[in-house]
Amino acid sequence: MKVLKSLALTLLLSHAWAGCKKAENNSLGPVSPIPAATTISTEKALYSPGQTVTFTISPTPTAAIKVRYKHLGAVIKEEVITAPSWTWVPPTTDFTGYLVELYKNAPNGQEQVDATIAVDVSSDWAKFPRYGFLTKFGNISQDEIAAVIKKLNRYHINGIQFYDWQYKHHQPFAGDPVNPTLIYQEIGGNDVYYNTVKRYIETARAAGMKSMFYNLVFGAWNDAAADGVQEAWYIYTDAQRTNKDLHRLPTPPFRSSIYLLDPSNPQWQAYMVGQNNKVYAGLPFDGFHMDQLGPRGTVYTYNGRPLALDNSYGSFIQSMHAARPDKRIVMNAVNNFGQRSIASPIPDFLYTEVWNDFASSYTDLSRVIRDNNNFSSNTKNSVLAAYMNYNKAVAGRGTFNTPGVLMTNAVIFAFGGSHLEMGEHMLCSEYFPNSNLTMDADLQSAMPVYYDFLTGYQNLLRDGGSLVFPTVSTSSSTVQVGSWPAIQGQVSTVGRSVGNRMALHLLNYKGARHMDWRDDGGNQAAPELVTNLPLTVAVTGPVRRIWMASPDVSKGAAQELSFTQTGNNINLVVPYLKYWTMVVVEY
Repeated sequence: MKVLKSLALTLLLSHAWAGCKKAENNSLGPVSPIPAATTISTEKALYSPGQTVTFTISPTPTAAIKVRYKHLGAVIKEEVITAPSWTWVPPTTDFTGYLVELYKNAPNGQEQVDATIAVDVSSDWAKFPRYGFLTKFGNISQDEIAAVIKKLNRYHINGIQFYDWQYKHHQPFAGDPVNPTLIYQEIGGNDVYYNTVKRYIETARAAGMKSMFYNLVFGAWNDAAADGVQEAWYIYTDAQRTNKDLHRLPTPPFRSSIYLLDPSNPQWQAYMVGQNNKVYAGLPFDGFHMDQLGPRGTVYTYNGRPLALDNSYGSFIQSMHAARPDKRIVMNAVNNFGQRSIASPIPDFLYTEVWNDFASSYTDLSRVIRDNNNFSSNTKNSVLAAYMNYNKAVAGRGTFNTPGVLMTNAVIFAFGGSHLEMGEHMLCSEYFPNSNLTMDADLQSAMPVYYDFLTGYQNLLRDGGSLVFPTVSTSSSTVQVGSWPAIQGQVSTVGRSVGNRMALHLLNYKGARHMDWRDDGGNQAAPELVTNLPLTVAVTGPVRRIWMASPDVSKGAAQELSFTQTGNNINLVVPYLKYWTMVVVEY
């Protein structure tokens, strides 16, 4: 959550509250986009090593269907299935992504991929976090809850942030854990049903998802003194403690503004440990999603000392972890404020809420992920809360601009991050219940494939390794290719070296209307389709195999590419590039 700085943002909140070597032949034949027809699902977003995966396809097959299980483009197993449901036990290797393909022989003798789905076999969600959110906790039926979790499961969401579920910021659990308040109102005056929250946690857990309760690390309501919050714990805007620091909210509809406390104050930490223990005793949450408000200017403690707020979060995290080491912790760094203090070994991953004044371009967005990698010494992956088509959402209702969303996701995913965007609806605002924008049919079709791609190829996208920027050139007279940073009008490239592989990402900005990731007005243009793009790529040794995959074609399925190698250069032709194509070089 960021402090509101403009009338537009305030209005949004108000409305919202209301050598020469050739590879084997092309196994897929000429590539082309495959329209959605057959769909496939699994019952979990995350599987432990040794667990059985159950697949279900729709419509029910009328003939035998070929199934192929792949890891990084290599076939592990093939079989023929005839029933709408079947099972598979993946290899027991931990932290591994797979892509499962349903395919058939087309009339031209080539293969056609009808459907794909990813499988993540990981003992810990924090390795490859794919974070979602929930916002509605009213009188919801179990069928409705199951439908929402099923939708999130199709995106392989393995962790959920429960947003504004709490009774009060300084007293998140309503009632006593043994005798909870069954219906209460959160800060915006919306009803929260205890049993809805509980059933959501239980249903998410059955789908392999972690549930994280949202709260500020330093928030109290105007009645906090009656609940035991002391004056000496607050943050003040002056050394004379005349004014408490305040995140002002319009009342109504809000039930209170939010007064801020010193996260590093031991007494406040002890108070919140007690409050959080009530939460854990009353609801089976897996951990605490901590929030902040970004820079607050010069602020003071009760005794008049200036407070370095950005350095205060580390001790709060340590205190919460020491009290409950069995629970997970994630903390938002607004525009990476305080991220150095946050990025200790304790948080499960690094989470950044990105605003335009901090990072406005595609290149800036990639920088946020690279900075987080540096803060954590490349030990933690990143999740970005980055709100698409923001100004369009402020203006009123409509649909997300599909090109803008896919171009931004391509950058985040290619650089090893994931995007907090999927919940009961797709996210367009820092006030998560805001659903002014909806997904059109094209975006609804594309998003599951993008998340399959992120999950199925996670061992190339976000499993360590190092970014590389090989020299890449083309003989094309119509397409410009250059190394990252992103440049409007051209194809920009970045690579990641992982073991004996290099994943070369081609990100297409040919025909892009602008280079702003947020696509505020929702007017980004789809890039021009590039086919049969000749490339020369500098490599570091003898190459044995090259393949490509893209979420924009053949539902992300891998395709072998022919190539020639002369010295330290390879020559190949990339058959298809729309938004994002990954070319994998294996040494």
